[in-house]
Amino acid sequence: MNPDGTHKDYIVGRNPVREALKANRPINKLLLARKIDAGSGKEIRILAREKNIPVILVERTYLDKMFPGVVHQGIIAISAARGYLSIDELLLSAGAEPFLFLLPELNDPRNLGAIIRTAEATGVHGIIITSRRSVSLTPAAVKASAGAFEYVPLCRVTNMTQTIQYLKQKNIWIVGAHPSAKETFWNSRLDGPVALVIGSEGKGLGPLIRKNCDILVGLPMAGRLNSLNASVAAALLAYEVVRQRRLAAHERAPDR
Repeated sequence: MNPDGTHKDYIVGRNPVREALKANRPINKLLLARKIDAGSGKEIRILAREKNIPVILVERTYLDKMFPGVVHQGIIAISAARGYLSIDELLLSAGAEPFLFLLPELNDPRNLGAIIRTAEATGVHGIIITSRRSVSLTPAAVKASAGAFEYVPLCRVTNMTQTIQYLKQKNIWIVGAHPSAKETFWNSRLDGPVALVIGSEGKGLGPLIRKNCDILVGLPMAGRLNSLNASVAAALLAYEVVRQRRLAAHERAPDR
């Protein structure tokens, strides 16, 4: 993380780099492994040439050392750092009916990447994470997002409880996912301005966060495990919001 709070300036993997180029993300240069797959490598080279971005060929082992344990697929972009939005900037960009994810203490970068991908697919206006005890937009998270991080605004706050209270003042309904909740998520009203709160992979939502949610909802479990992966829970809840919003829009539409 850079001192000013911006994201580290590496984009790793074919899809993330391709989407960054298509979205006109400022990129300083591309590092491509020699003998990279002809199809995707050629497409990315063409996009880079059109945007006058230098392409440097390196050995794959060099990229392995840069990002040990990350599947870089032979392609890494070095870009201008991307900043986080403030909470007010995020709400302004969201419009009249914000649809947000709140992720207090999420730890796994792959879960963050998967949630970003779900957010882009379901029309979420932004994701709020905490600056401490929470994962940031690491190269692994960017890779897991498959390029969706280019289109989903991120906000980073120091205190999630205070942020929830602020969102309530803005008439946003705060919905926490919790395995012991009495109400099932599909029986809850989710068609207005809403923020879905997804807890950490191990501990879920902390007591203070739960207390400040307007409602807690559960996902029925028929198996022996008592909870779902954070990104899976986020996807189920997000698509329920989409479903309810579409039904509400249909009901408001004038008869033809």
